[in-house]
Amino acid sequence: MTRYAMVADLRRCVGCQTCTAACKVSNSTVRDIQWRWVLDIEAGEFPEVTRTFVPVGCQHCAEPPCVEVCPTGATGVRPDGIVFMNYDTCIGCGYCAVACPYQARYRLEGKGYAYATPMETERNGRSPLQLGTVSKCNFCSDKVDAGRKRGLVPGVDPEATPACVNSCIASALYFGDINDETSIVARLVRENETFRMHEELGTKPSFYYLWDKKQ
Repeated sequence: MTRYAMVADLRRCVGCQTCTAACKVSNSTVRDIQWRWVLDIEAGEFPEVTRTFVPVGCQHCAEPPCVEVCPTGATGVRPDGIVFMNYDTCIGCGYCAVACPYQARYRLEGKGYAYATPMETERNGRSPLQLGTVSKCNFCSDKVDAGRKRGLVPGVDPEATPACVNSCIASALYFGDINDETSIVARLVRENETFRMHEELGTKPSFYYLWDKKQ
């Protein structure tokens, strides 16, 4: 069965934040809401200092604690592993945002433009976000679904792949079916040392981080 996952190669990420901008443009999130962002982690003491850039966002867990606490069933896990939001059902209680250990959910308190000039999606009112609801990354599921209907392969064909992955200038982000042994994400996880954030909590995230080649 298909299970979509994302892979971030920490050896390649340069912290340019292009993925965060692409996410905002693609999803028309307002100024204070950013579904994809990049942590800048500095370690060591001068002059032996290192910096690591870590893309973060919703981890699309197989066992998401946010789903368990939702009183209306507005959030859930699709058969392909994508954690979704139903904005028509969400009452904005924020329980899911509190339960999420990845700080990946945001309550929309007010409308406004992300930048000084409205984007096309904002002008046309195509954003699914509604006042008072909680939003999150959805792995660009609309693109994934539309692409699959056209016979495209998510993670291979840009038209069926999340905006953050398409925009990465360093080829540090990858997307695909982790259960398909021939997919790019399955191969990268198989050939490299990886970790998943807060895996000890039993959330079973679908976001893998590469940090070294397997010996």
